[in-house]
Amino acid sequence: MSDKKIPKGAVDTSPEGERIQKVLARVGVGSRRQIERWIEEGRVTVGGRRATLGQRVTPRQVIRVDDRILAPSTVTPKRRILIYHKPAGEMCTRSDPQGRPTVFDHLPRLRSGRWISIGRLDFNTAGLLLLTTDGELANRLMHPRFRIEREYAARILGKVDEAMLKRLAKGVRLKDGPARFESIVDAGGEGANRWYHVTLREGRHREVRRMWEAVGVKVSRLIRVRYGPVTLPRRLRAGHWMDLDPDAVQALLHAVGLEEEKKKSRPRRTENPSAKRKRARAKAARR
Repeated sequence: MSDKKIPKGAVDTSPEGERIQKVLARVGVGSRRQIERWIEEGRVTVGGRRATLGQRVTPRQVIRVDDRILAPSTVTPKRRILIYHKPAGEMCTRSDPQGRPTVFDHLPRLRSGRWISIGRLDFNTAGLLLLTTDGELANRLMHPRFRIEREYAARILGKVDEAMLKRLAKGVRLKDGPARFESIVDAGGEGANRWYHVTLREGRHREVRRMWEAVGVKVSRLIRVRYGPVTLPRRLRAGHWMDLDPDAVQALLHAVGLEEEKKKSRPRRTENPSAKRKRARAKAARR
């Protein structure tokens, strides 16, 4: 890493920094597309100067978005990922005009950064909800190009036949486009209700419920049990959270290519020539 000092107010163009869109997305200021638009509109400054698309920044610099100043500790928060067991009857928004409870009411306080929900569950859906302080990770896990698999346990009210299951596996037409389940597994049940475990690789609004409705039956209960490589722990009670363990964190990073990116971007270690000569002489003297 370079030790050169950057004059106050100057723009850092050294390769050691990160692109400003990536930094701001990681801390949850907005999506990359929103941030790019804000930069073009002149709403983002670095060191008092108007930011440019693709500009590299470091934690030493002061970044301002409108009237909000991002301190160095905010720009480089420690990555943290939580599993929250959402009960039915909670919103996934930060606040609700109707005063209904939200998942953010139950999360631990942060000294810097903020919690970002990785996808949402509707008011009546329960189960696994991932939250992180890393906006870049959240954006990747939600982006369609990574095709992260979601698994749900759905209790279906009504008779389900083989023809319905084939339609759901092949694809049904919804108002916002076609949709299909990657897999459907009969998990048993009694009477008019039967459980099915279904998987899909996108997260459109109420998609699972709408797909079952498209074949003529209703979902009476819906629980998300898995998101990518992370499964809802049996011991985690509804309304409670836990930190994701290191192995699960690595699996999640690997799923969206962040682990590989870090390895590629790690600077190559170089040795001072004089130190190299001294080491060679010491080695020769020992012979």
